[in-house]
Amino acid sequence: MSQMTIEVEKREGMGKNANRRTRAAGEVPAVVYGAGKDSLAVKLNRKTLTETLKKGGGENTIFLLQLAGTDQSRHAMIRDMQVDPVSRKIVHVDFQRIVLTEKIRVQVPIELTGLAYGVKNEGAMIDFVTRQVHVECLPTDIPPHFTVDVTELHVNQHIEAKDLVLPAGVELQEELDRVIVACSHIKVAAEPEAAADTLLEDKAAEPEVIKKGKPEDDEKAEKAEKGDKKSK
Repeated sequence: MSQMTIEVEKREGMGKNANRRTRAAGEVPAVVYGAGKDSLAVKLNRKTLTETLKKGGGENTIFLLQLAGTDQSRHAMIRDMQVDPVSRKIVHVDFQRIVLTEKIRVQVPIELTGLAYGVKNEGAMIDFVTRQVHVECLPTDIPPHFTVDVTELHVNQHIEAKDLVLPAGVELQEELDRVIVACSHIKVAAEPEAAADTLLEDKAAEPEVIKKGKPEDDEKAEKAEKGDKKSK
């Protein structure tokens, strides 16, 4: 189990203005909820939180929240974290209380390893369909990830959720036939030749235009030709 201790303080002011002041002071507004208890508004140092997350605080990391100035502490997990799209700074965190002896439902990422036979020898490609799956287990049993070896995958073969190797105490919460990764041929987009051929056919089918004069002009020309023959 990955556990990290971080200190939090009670947050007295509420609302947008109070949150702005909290952020301006280098702190992050947060809330702690769950486990059948009332929600608690807290704040924590942004720099400390950022450094803690960089050390390995992933999606399923268990935090021991230590309330400043007291001996109170509580295990919790991050359920939502808002980040400013421009500055990329953390602006709000939702912590959910957990009980280490009670099972929880979490998502666990999947990592691929190996070079598929179909990719190496059959001109295929790997389609990573499902990148994380839901499982249920005790917080202390949450695996950091599942590793899937694709080395033996031939073209038109795939690996399903039921093929995942689960540690003891971890139960899969997905359809057993859900595809995790597949090996298939690369689809090449058809070139737009049909449209060009049609255009050429249309041009070839165009009738030749023969310019003709008016009927009376043709009669005059014929009479003039006959007159020339008589004079000769």
